[in-house]
Amino acid sequence: MGTYVVGDIQGCLQPLKCLLRAVRFNPDRDVLWSVGDIVNRGPKSLKSLRFLYQMRRSLVVVLGNHDLHLLAVAAGVRQASRSDTLDKILAARDRDELLDWLAQQPLIHHEHGHTLVHAGIPPQWTLQQAMGYAREVETALRGPDRVAFLQTMYGNEPARWSDDLTGMARLRVITNYFTRMRFCTPDGTLDLVSKGDVPTPGVANLGNQKVCAWFSHPQRKTAADRILFGHWATLAGLSSDPNAIALDTGCVWNGSLSLYHLESGTWTRCACHNGRCRGKAVTSRA
Repeated sequence: MGTYVVGDIQGCLQPLKCLLRAVRFNPDRDVLWSVGDIVNRGPKSLKSLRFLYQMRRSLVVVLGNHDLHLLAVAAGVRQASRSDTLDKILAARDRDELLDWLAQQPLIHHEHGHTLVHAGIPPQWTLQQAMGYAREVETALRGPDRVAFLQTMYGNEPARWSDDLTGMARLRVITNYFTRMRFCTPDGTLDLVSKGDVPTPGVANLGNQKVCAWFSHPQRKTAADRILFGHWATLAGLSSDPNAIALDTGCVWNGSLSLYHLESGTWTRCACHNGRCRGKAVTSRA
């Protein structure tokens, strides 16, 4: 049995199939982990969602910001963006079945000594705390308050966690940590402006604290935990911490789609162009 972890698919189904063929993935024996953002921006969002739904017994998915955005648009509480590629999902005969399944997926998964999240875990949380806070959002998504949660999910405030937070403000910051975070301060104050590989000029500090990648803070409480994450294509699969394994290599932006084999530490990647493979998949140790 092998466990394979794939980066942000974002509707690029052909590269995903190419990678699975390259490693001879067998759903009766192997398991695929996805860091989320399985839909949007790429050309085959509906087919990607259906493909993963059909292999759900051999699949672990954590939700990304684009997956949550799809749920919000489908619920009628958010307008689609001009760059979205969600129309075929919204018009599909099986949309309710697919979306109900999507809403049941977690924000975090821990198994085999590894933790799977979309964006990351803030420095001030332990792994146990992160798993507990994730369950609060998962409960809202899976219950009768789903639409109310999706309606108030968007926003950059509060920018930092506090044990005193309640209601939708508490759920919003939890969601932002798991699905939108890149840079933050040591106390977890979020910089949701910067999207490159370094902070945007003018936000190098927040409240007299240094802003850097969430995994770069030396005192973060999950420093000893192996964390698999996506969301951050400009890192090109590189992080400064060997325990923070970056999976998003920008397939939808004509980068590559990456597949990481948990047991051996090998990578299989295919270069992408317009949502399709550009050449053969290549396997390496780095």
